[in-house]
Amino acid sequence: MKGLELAERYFNEAGRPALEKALPDLMPRLAAGLAGEGSECFEFDDEYSRDHDWGPSFCIWLDEDDFQSYGNEVQKIYNGLPKDFLGYPERKDGPNSRGRVGCLSIRSWYLKFTGCPEGPENAVQWMRIPEAFLATASNGRVFYDEYGRFTGIRNRIKDYYPEDVRIKKITARAAVMSQAGQYNYPRCLKRGETVAAYLALAEFIKAAISLTYLLNRKYAPFYKWMYRGMDDFTILPRIKSQILALGSGSSENAQETIEGICINIAAELRRQHLSENSSAFLLDHCGEMTEHISDPQIKQMHIMEG
Repeated sequence: MKGLELAERYFNEAGRPALEKALPDLMPRLAAGLAGEGSECFEFDDEYSRDHDWGPSFCIWLDEDDFQSYGNEVQKIYNGLPKDFLGYPERKDGPNSRGRVGCLSIRSWYLKFTGCPEGPENAVQWMRIPEAFLATASNGRVFYDEYGRFTGIRNRIKDYYPEDVRIKKITARAAVMSQAGQYNYPRCLKRGETVAAYLALAEFIKAAISLTYLLNRKYAPFYKWMYRGMDDFTILPRIKSQILALGSGSSENAQETIEGICINIAAELRRQHLSENSSAFLLDHCGEMTEHISDPQIKQMHIMEG
């Protein structure tokens, strides 16, 4: 059983009845689900995921006032639930597990992942949040939320970046792909600088994956899950196999694969009306894409993070 399915059954069959019995008046104001850190929240968990931070568990999110008034009581109820459930043993917490499950403040939860207690509310805030944090803040599943406050913020994040921010990030990724893969990688090989070539290739791969997420309007998760998360892409699905060829092949055909990826990306930029340039050299598209950004503050910002 996947962690999300286990969590939902644990809430519905053990958690919800206990909460309804002890705190019926609080039920209309709480939200419950499983989201945030952990492979199970992305449905990437497997048998290797169960050594820590996996097992019967869920989150209960409360408004700040309710968290201050009822948080300890709700946590006691949660702690009193059966540790084993449906034959699955007690969740084993890792060294950084605090605040992942149990009773949580809505304000603190979104502040942790976005730096904003209500989630990002303007383009500059959106720009400054690492993409993997937005993926983490919008993953998983909400099992119960009659009040709608937690889900309202969550849905706003899931609705994706403002378009100016998306274009700015696409432009930045295209520039890195061009510089690292189309320019520096072959030059490093010609100079016999093998390590530098591998580093350039790694930069290209990371930027190419991130750009493909942006073109699909999906947040790229933490780097170890970025490749796996490409499985359900409807835009440029072929990029995944091309990335695999780069990651597992020799340098003999790597440049040809890099150019193939860039040709596909350039075509998609034209399809999404971000650029009309016919060049396969992605840097040639960046100036035109920048002109599509209407917010002067976003246009001038320098992107430092992934």
